[in-house]
Amino acid sequence: MRKVSLVAGVLSVLLGGLWLLQGLGIVHLRPILCFANCEPVQGPSTTWALVGAVVLTAGILAIRSSRARHSP
Repeated sequence: MRKVSLVAGVLSVLLGGLWLLQGLGIVHLRPILCFANCEPVQGPSTTWALVGAVVLTAGILAIRSSRARHSP
């Protein structure tokens, strides 16, 4: 269970970091996979910066909890 939490935490940190940087307007990536009306985000987005920060924080907490040693 700790490995699953660690992997989920690492993926959350990476994805949350990407969303945060895109939301702040630091990173600009073209859409890769689109289903309908695929348009790139133009400029900073408060919503994506906030979502990225939340996912990044959750990922860090998941990594910390998976790495914590439980005393018997």
